[in-house]
Order: sequence, then structure tokens, then C-alpha cells
Amino acid sequence: MADYGLFGLFISNVNVTTLFGLLWPTFLLAICIKVLVSVVRLFQKRWQLEKELACFPSLDVPRHWLLGNLSTIKNNEDTYAVFPSLVKDIGPVFILWCGPFLPRLICRHPSSIKTLTATTEPKEELVYGFLRPWLGDGLLVSSGPKWFRNRRLLTPGFHFDILKPYVKIFNECVHTMANKWESVCRSAPDGVVLEMFEDVSLMTLDTLLKCIFGQDSHCQTQRERNPYIKSVYTLSALVIERARFPPYFNDFIYYISPSGFRFRRAAKILHNYSSKVIQDRKMAMKMEEKSGIKRTKNYIDFLDILLNARDENGQGLEDKEIRDEVDTFMFEGHDTTASGISWIFYNLASHPEHQEKCRREIDDILDKKDTDEIEWDDLRRIPYTTMCIKESLRIRPPVPGFSRQLTSPLNFDGRIAPAGSFVSGSAFLVHHNADVWPNPTKYDPLRFLPENTRDRSPHAFIPFSAGPRNCIGQNFAMNEMKVATCIVLRHFQLTVDKQRPPRRVNNLVSRSESGIHLNIKKRN
Repeated sequence: MADYGLFGLFISNVNVTTLFGLLWPTFLLAICIKVLVSVVRLFQKRWQLEKELACFPSLDVPRHWLLGNLSTIKNNEDTYAVFPSLVKDIGPVFILWCGPFLPRLICRHPSSIKTLTATTEPKEELVYGFLRPWLGDGLLVSSGPKWFRNRRLLTPGFHFDILKPYVKIFNECVHTMANKWESVCRSAPDGVVLEMFEDVSLMTLDTLLKCIFGQDSHCQTQRERNPYIKSVYTLSALVIERARFPPYFNDFIYYISPSGFRFRRAAKILHNYSSKVIQDRKMAMKMEEKSGIKRTKNYIDFLDILLNARDENGQGLEDKEIRDEVDTFMFEGHDTTASGISWIFYNLASHPEHQEKCRREIDDILDKKDTDEIEWDDLRRIPYTTMCIKESLRIRPPVPGFSRQLTSPLNFDGRIAPAGSFVSGSAFLVHHNADVWPNPTKYDPLRFLPENTRDRSPHAFIPFSAGPRNCIGQNFAMNEMKVATCIVLRHFQLTVDKQRPPRRVNNLVSRSESGIHLNIKKRN
């Protein structure tokens, strides 16, 4: 027998079961002490946070010992109907407790939104971190010098000269959706009820695949979706699921769960696809350079822009950075624009008088040209339709809010939010602030007449955020929404389905629990 000293002598004379029986109370006591110490530290941190944030008012609703204010403030239509009235007298910034240990500062007034968006503070990791395995260090989640550099490199890609040819792609993709609807309406002269979000989402995805990769996916007409498109849908749904289930906040728990396995599988498919397209394009560019024969293209796609981007030192983006930006633009421009368009259709269906005024404006332009194609110059000739789109974005902003985690103290008119604080800008609450928007629940496009916007703060309307970290693709999205609205109103009459009213729920984007159902009737 090997010589293990006194310990060897001890274990040679003690049964293992007996040894376990002697030691397990010690192990259990150690675990209990560790848990107790952790709980004490959490409560100490909570008391410290309450002391540091005492200058900010707390939301005056019941506060559950475990769920905090979230036991009252739920993610459903009933809460969104009353939430603005709950905070109308609370001030520009207030505290919302998300659980027992996480106070979140909520900005609900243009003045506090201006203060928050003037910074370049990083996105918070609690939710945005769930996107990192999918989007990497793309513009949405990156921070610091990398964000500054990549934002500067990508900004020229959204210049008007680059965006102009995309209008033709918007027309093609919206007409594909309209043709699908027309085929359904042929057998239903009185109209047919359709769920908007799914069809519109496929249309925006079709658009992005053409504008990013220069590829025609046929995703709107093929019943069997290709693996890349399936992965985009799967990842979007799984991120939402994870954000709504606190145990999945822990990476270890999530990645050993069935959802975690599905997430990693879908992310691998998506990343492999993006990487292959990038490598194929780089190979094609080398062949062009070698042969001297350039490809004939009607527009510069997003991938071309990324591959040709150079900083002041002549350095371009690495393949991983290009893939991250491609995946980010696909994510940011897909569900968000689909949400905006779907709610625009719903609001116009709910207000036929405004729908008809938009239609007359659109018909006046297209009848003169005897065409159904929206051209670049037409986008500035539809002021009333544009106001209706903006009013829909005000009432139902596609992205309900955004969050930052402060790296340094931030002064809100004399009240200091300490470093480390989670601060959210609520587009929903700002857009429904009665001090800024009288009768905020009323759909009134005339709010956006030039004379009515002249004295209004630019931070009162933030569907695309604001400041240096605003949405880089907002002009792209607005143009797509305009084209979709014009073509659909040109071909169809929209009315609401009173049997299935939408029940709003805000996750990563604003959508309806049961979908957005409208009656679509072909115009004579």
C-alpha cells in the first residue's frame, strides 16, 4: 500500500460511507454560509442602490418582494393602456424595480431622453448580451473605440446615393406580397382576413437578403424556407423566449437547455451561411481585379460596402467583423420594419378617413405616370402619407425602448445617476407623454405638420432612438415603409377584423400576441 502519511492511515481505517456521514454536515454548512453571505451582499447592494438613487421618485405601485414592480407592470395590452397615466406626475425620470435587487431608471420625457442619448454609453449586457452569440460585436452591441470606428466606416453606406437604387428592390418585394394577396382575394370579392405580421415579415426579409447579399431568396413564394431564413426566425424567437424566462439569464443553465441547443444550432447555420457568402464575394472580387472585368450591377449591396470600407489607416474590416455587421443589419432591419409596417396598416384600417386621404395622394402621383411603381422622387411628394406613418410610429413604436449601463455618473437636471446604473429610454412613454402630446392615444397625423413640429423637441419622437447611437438604417427603414404603404393602399382597401383585435406585447419589437388581422379587399 502506498504511503499517504497520517491521512492514508486515517482513510485505511475509516469506511467511506462513514467518512461521508461525518463530513456532509460540514459541506452543507459551508454551502449555507456561502448562500447566506451572497444574500447579505445582495441586500447590502440593494440598500446602497436605494440610497444612491433616493433622489429619483419610485413608481407608486405595489412592489412584490421577489418580482418588484413587475408583478403590477406586466407585458400586456392592459398595462400599456394604463401605464402612461400611472407615471404622468412622476417626473422625467423614475425608478422601476425589476425584481428585488435591480432598480432601473426609466426616462419618459424629452429632456431626460436628450441627456441619455447625448452619451455613447454601452448597451446593457442583461438583455443585449443575449444577442452577442448571434450578432457578435456588431454596431448594436459593440461599444468604445470599436463602435466609433465601425460606425464611421458604415455611415457612408446609408448615404442617399446608396439608398436610391434600393427603392426598386422595395417595389419588387412589396409587389410580390401584393400579388399573393390578390390571388387570395380573387375568390373572395368581399375581402379576406389575413394576418399581417407574417407576410410583411417575409417581405422585409426578402428585401434585406437582396439589399445585403444581392441574392433573390424567393422566400415569399416558396413554401419550404431555406435554412438561413429558418435560422433568422428561430434565433429571433429564442432571444425573446430567453428574455422572458429569468432562469435562462444564466449562460450555463441556458446552454444546457433544449432552447440553448436550438439557439447554438441555428446560430451555427446562420454564421456558416454568412461566412460562405462573404468568402464567395471576396473570391469574385479577386477574380474581377485579376481579369479587369467588373460585375454589372444596378446597385451596391451592403456586403460590397462592408468589403470596401477602409479607415484612415487604410485598414478594412476583418471577416468576423463583416459577418457581425451583416447579421446585425439582418436582425435590426427585419422584425423592426415588419412591426412598423404592420401597425401602419392597422392604424390606417382603423381610421378609414386617413386611409382615403393617403390613397388619394398616392393615386394623384401614380395616375399621372400610369404606373404602380414608386420612384425615389415620389417619396418626398407624399407628405400626408408620411405624417400618417410617423403618427403610427408614435403610437406603436416598433422598438419600445433602449437601455444603457452607465460607466460614469450621469446628471439628470441635478439628480445624479451613479456609474453602474441601468437606464432605459422608453419610446412608448415619451410618445404617450400628455405634456408633450395632447390626447396622446388619439391617432392624429396632423401632429406632424411643419407648424406643429416647429417648437417640439426633437427628442419627443424617437422611433429610431436619438443621439450618436441612433439607428444607422432609419432612412432605409422609412423609405421601405413609405413604398409598402403606397403600393398596398394603391391595390387594397383595409378594414379591421373586429373579431380579433390585436393584443400588444412588447418584446424586442412591438407585436401582437395573436397577430394583426385585417380584412383585405381588392380595389376595383
